[in-house]
Amino acid sequence: MCGIVGYIGKQKVVPILLNGLKRLEYRGYDSAGLAVRVNGRIVIEKQVGKIVNLENSINEDELESTVGIAHTRWATHGEPNRANAHPHSDVDGKIALVHNGIIENYEVLRNELQAKGYEFRTETDTETLAHLFIDCLNNGCHFFEAIRQGLSRVEGTYGLVVMYQDEPGYLIAARKGSPLVVGHGDGEYFIASDAAPLVGHTTDVTYLEDGEVALVSANNIIIKTIDNKTVRPHVECIDTDLMAIEKGGYPHYMLKEIMEQPQTIRDSMRGRLLLDEGTAKLGGIQYEFQSLLHANRVVITACGTSWHAALIGEYMLEEFLNIPVEVEYASEFRYRDPVLSRDSVVIAISQSGETADTLAAIREAKRKGSKVFGICNVVGSTIARETDAGVYLHAGPEIGVASTKAFTSQVVVLALMTLLLARMRSLSHPKGKEIARSLADLPDKMTQALASNDVVKDIADEFKSARNFLYLGRGYNFPVALEGALKLKEISYIHAEGYPAAEMKHGPIALIDKNMPVVFIATKDSIYDKVLSNIEEVRARKGRVIAIASEGDEKIASHVDRVIYVPQTIEILNPLVTIIPLQLLAYHIAVLRGCDVDQPRNLAKSVTVE
Repeated sequence: MCGIVGYIGKQKVVPILLNGLKRLEYRGYDSAGLAVRVNGRIVIEKQVGKIVNLENSINEDELESTVGIAHTRWATHGEPNRANAHPHSDVDGKIALVHNGIIENYEVLRNELQAKGYEFRTETDTETLAHLFIDCLNNGCHFFEAIRQGLSRVEGTYGLVVMYQDEPGYLIAARKGSPLVVGHGDGEYFIASDAAPLVGHTTDVTYLEDGEVALVSANNIIIKTIDNKTVRPHVECIDTDLMAIEKGGYPHYMLKEIMEQPQTIRDSMRGRLLLDEGTAKLGGIQYEFQSLLHANRVVITACGTSWHAALIGEYMLEEFLNIPVEVEYASEFRYRDPVLSRDSVVIAISQSGETADTLAAIREAKRKGSKVFGICNVVGSTIARETDAGVYLHAGPEIGVASTKAFTSQVVVLALMTLLLARMRSLSHPKGKEIARSLADLPDKMTQALASNDVVKDIADEFKSARNFLYLGRGYNFPVALEGALKLKEISYIHAEGYPAAEMKHGPIALIDKNMPVVFIATKDSIYDKVLSNIEEVRARKGRVIAIASEGDEKIASHVDRVIYVPQTIEILNPLVTIIPLQLLAYHIAVLRGCDVDQPRNLAKSVTVE
């Protein structure tokens, strides 16, 4: 969840480190720090809070160097303060390292090292690594061997980069469960926890695999495994451009990403939607169609927003394939011994492709012999590499911590998968063409939904001081209610809950009074009249009703306090238009409350620890 940057080469290192950290700040922003080699010694600077605090505290002229490491933190062990910020070092400052992940046996190692006389100064698990590595060096190991031997004793997860005062020409990077990518330059190498800091510097990268340790100099990279087997670096090409990771004139990444959604779902469908045939083409799963078609059970596993997309996928697959589908929280999946077999299929969904819980679920499913499919956004990510087949979202980098465009792209990909498999099984050509045409029309309909922005902003101003919100929907719009509530919680810190509308009577109705805003997703679908009845139940208790309704529905205006209209589409695609005003509502309320929209407190973009 934290961000790592490392550099060794011929350029001034501090600007590269700081710019890289800024591009990774969505991964953690409790504190930040850097370590560079100056006049034969390692100099460490770190500050609490955001990267700008670190930037303002240092004098670049005093830190002139061509090798260094840096880190922006999301705290796991130890509160966010300067002492616990990375980089960490041994007492003499000979070793400096940055680390993502959790060292599960750090207490055992710490006790052992303290018994040897090593002095600890922080509350973090990471400091244990610094003393462990220096202990190996003190026992006569050379730099690379010290790191390799030290890591052989470590239990848990790590993505780390280490520098050593007595080996100025090298950095060492290692990975187990927490991603690291090495960028290849001309007489220089870049190291980062994802590709964003490398954009504009290089397009050639090597993704480290679990259990690999890389010795990196300005002119070479040598990769070995923890058990000392040499690995040939596999070089891939990344094609992200700078515009994709900039705000593009918007005040926040989140707003930019909300507004990009017509284009991002168009990109998700490009080359995949076959209108005349009324089906889809998904090259990433073409050799595994039969596994899905003949599965006796499908399990979709995900976390957070991706879990809400998975619920929509469950409804789609069950309706059109008549196959039992379950949606599992990835964080619970492997701990309850799930019932899987070779006839089961597991679909894992993750924006980053690095979510620790989802990766653990994938590995558990594969251990039990199930075929595993992945849906993710990041090319070359761990989930993309470890699944048997899968589909990329092609949504582009998502920087805002609260996911928006990745969610809609996930739903579109699930719809494409459903269409493809349903046509291969029993769905008629005319019905397939209807769904395909509706998918093709979505970008324009989402653009229309975005036109509600001014109305939503006005509603946000009216309800920005509310302490609680209730979101209600039925059918395909129930997961939308969950996602709308999550967005509001994440960025405005208002308590919000999502429920199936009919479940309101089984508890949540007790909360409703004149101060409770209740958001209904009430589009013209097969259960529209039932939702109207639920709205009346809220009004009878003086609740304040905000409705997301279909264009042309004049009837609903007399039943609610405020209404936001969205274009009509077929029922299975309703979530792609109804979620838009809910994303905007959360955004505008958060802005009006003075919250940090892109970097909400306590959250990080990619959850790479359990």
